[in-house]
Amino acid sequence: MRAFILTGAGESEVQEVAPPVAGQGHVVVDVERVGVCGTDVEFFTGEMQYLHEGHARYPMRLGHEWSGTVSAVGDGVDASWLGVRVTGDTMLGCGTCRRCLGGNQHVCENRFEVGIRGGFDGALAEQITVPVNSLHVLPNGVDEVLGALVEPGGNALRSVEAAALQAGDRALILGAGTIGLLAALFARAQGAEVHLMGRSQRSLAFARSLGLDGVWTSEELPDLPFDAVIDASNAPSLPAKAVQLVEPAKRVVFVGLAGSPSLVDTRDLALKDVTAVGILSASPGLAGTIDLYASGTVDPRPLVAATVGLDEVGYVLAGQRPAGAGMGPKVHVDPRI
Repeated sequence: MRAFILTGAGESEVQEVAPPVAGQGHVVVDVERVGVCGTDVEFFTGEMQYLHEGHARYPMRLGHEWSGTVSAVGDGVDASWLGVRVTGDTMLGCGTCRRCLGGNQHVCENRFEVGIRGGFDGALAEQITVPVNSLHVLPNGVDEVLGALVEPGGNALRSVEAAALQAGDRALILGAGTIGLLAALFARAQGAEVHLMGRSQRSLAFARSLGLDGVWTSEELPDLPFDAVIDASNAPSLPAKAVQLVEPAKRVVFVGLAGSPSLVDTRDLALKDVTAVGILSASPGLAGTIDLYASGTVDPRPLVAATVGLDEVGYVLAGQRPAGAGMGPKVHVDPRI
């Protein structure tokens, strides 16, 4: 089968590789859509921290935002999974440690991360094999495009849930990328007044097209009381800014990751009695995201600017925008074309 392989920093190729075989407790999925993520870009540039910590190494196969259909099952897997449309959890814990047994496999010290950590092949290929217990069924109302948006949606939904918003609260999202925009859509669905701060005029124009209550640059941001601030950016300075902007006794949520340390003065947290929450993984938010997509409460499909084939992934990772792409921040890959 064809697969996109990252062979080194800034180096990639589409290769013919052996198709996967479903082992004990695993299934093979025919991949229909894969999202290209900022994490994938960091692997392409060589900046991803896992490369320097030894959790990942080249060559590697990326792709952790995916959807597809089960085409083969291994021993111990019920045949009823055949033909089922699915997506899957990215974080695969060992299943036996204290964290996994407590329901926190996404922070297991020995976890695999699909297409990211531990050499577990990702979905940028015609097929992928994953444990059956990592699968989430996609109902009829969730097509392959929405299915590949479940993983980023899970991160955004968890961020909004951590913000503990009530109807009528005013929320500020920092960052106009995929996670920030999804968080804005989820927060609006909960009845919040949603403001978003970003940088590029293109991303801000797209955010305005979603009908948010306010879209601003840092210079334009009005002096308003914010009941929650979600930092979904990669700017090292914004976590501290989030603490400064949030109302006392309210919440800041950190889901974005900068390439260098972000410094927060804990005196600001303590003297304002602010609750700060970090979000690593979509895992606990996947089922809720699927439900919200299936009901039509949130429709993130406008975020997908273009769909390309495997041969174009390298260009996308290098920062080239596909010809005819829309204004949204997300590029999807269909390995079948």
